[in-house]
Amino acid sequence: MEHPANMNMGRPKIAIVDSNTLVVLGLKHILQNVIPIMTVDSFSSFQEFENAQPNSYYHYFVSQVIVLENRQFFSQCIHKTIVLTLTKDPNAQLSGFHSFCINVPEDELVKAILKIAQYGHSGGKNLPELPQVLKNRILSNREIEVLSLIVQGLINKEIAEKLNISLTTVITHRKNIMDKLGMKSVSALTIYAVMHGYIDINKI
Repeated sequence: MEHPANMNMGRPKIAIVDSNTLVVLGLKHILQNVIPIMTVDSFSSFQEFENAQPNSYYHYFVSQVIVLENRQFFSQCIHKTIVLTLTKDPNAQLSGFHSFCINVPEDELVKAILKIAQYGHSGGKNLPELPQVLKNRILSNREIEVLSLIVQGLINKEIAEKLNISLTTVITHRKNIMDKLGMKSVSALTIYAVMHGYIDINKI
């Protein structure tokens, strides 16, 4: 069970436990973008992780090998453990555990993490409050409409037609959105839109 005392000390934490440095670096980068309110710590072995007060973490992203080698520990924390697998094949995944395939394109990884963030916490009720700076509404209604269509994959011309505005206006809105949010990639905009409830993950 989570210990509330541990949760309230600073930012909530996620642990990645995997000996593959590339997996750790990539996943850490994406997690920090997708769930900016979390601190992400990484461990290359179970021993390292065990020495770092595992109870203080909300979630563990753990390689399948490490889960298998330490099954007794992770079975007791099954609700916190997300097993990193190389395949989506359910027959090759550990039963009872939530599995997360890392062998997919970046946009799919982002979507999968967003699903955990959006649905894995009773609609976000158990997640900590977003910092005020992230909660502040800084986009206009029209910019929110444009953002929603960008992350659904529409190009500028399609957005202009859908909203009945000129192409130049769409380009201006797009630039203003990126400037206001300080984000340059569609992946980053997607994360922002989902976390603020401007778009349902299933529409992306």
